[in-house]
Amino acid sequence: MLLTVDIGNTQTTLGLFGKTGKLLRQWRMASDKTDTADELHERLFGYFLMLGLDLADVKHVAIASVVPVLTREWHYMLGHILEQEDVLTVDATRDCGIKIAMPDPRQVGADRIANAVAARASYGAPVVVVDFGTATNIDVVDGNGTFRGGAIMPGLMLSARALFSQAARLSSVSLVVPTHALGVDTETAVQSGIVIGAAAQAEGLVRRIVGELRAEDPGLSKVPIVGTGGLVREIARATELFDALDPDLTVRGIYQIWEHRAKKREGLGE
Repeated sequence: MLLTVDIGNTQTTLGLFGKTGKLLRQWRMASDKTDTADELHERLFGYFLMLGLDLADVKHVAIASVVPVLTREWHYMLGHILEQEDVLTVDATRDCGIKIAMPDPRQVGADRIANAVAARASYGAPVVVVDFGTATNIDVVDGNGTFRGGAIMPGLMLSARALFSQAARLSSVSLVVPTHALGVDTETAVQSGIVIGAAAQAEGLVRRIVGELRAEDPGLSKVPIVGTGGLVREIARATELFDALDPDLTVRGIYQIWEHRAKKREGLGE
């Protein structure tokens, strides 16, 4: 089996894949920058034990991380505690199976590359992914199947925390989609501004980005818009932007990058 590890600033998503590439299980846990390798091992062991699985059955691991301190702890845990020999770290400067048309690929987050790879495989090219996490990322694959970049903006919870930290009386508001955009009291006004506002922000940026793609290529076919990330289902209730909701997109992309690299190694006889 293959374990994928998507380490974000707020959450870490784990995916367990079988030999045929089918996603068997998925877990989410908090990303705590103070976690040690021993603590990560304890949590991972607990997930497997709870489901009657054996960590020894995991033969390969692929990691996509935007948190360097946790990347180091995961690598130490996998290499020294679990004695894993096949651990791939997704890195945009190495071959991930997709062309990256950006001046400095080192600046591209591993999760964004994974999203682009999986979206192209599932929905074709062009395609736009909107990933709602700590930050809201918009990831763009053009009609040639090339990753072009996109946009990064504060995520829903990050925006909410910034507002609540400066306006204490608003902190008790639950972040759900209100019935109407026109708030009739403080609670619904905040819900409209944060939740519907996040949806409207994504709508506006996606519209501009797709417009720029069409200006480059007037004959461009329909551009599917795919939503993913931990908050996508709530935000999707406030918009008709998405052609598909795909919460497993990032872990599938990590798997597909690992598979691409494994086939490349086999071809080179490594």
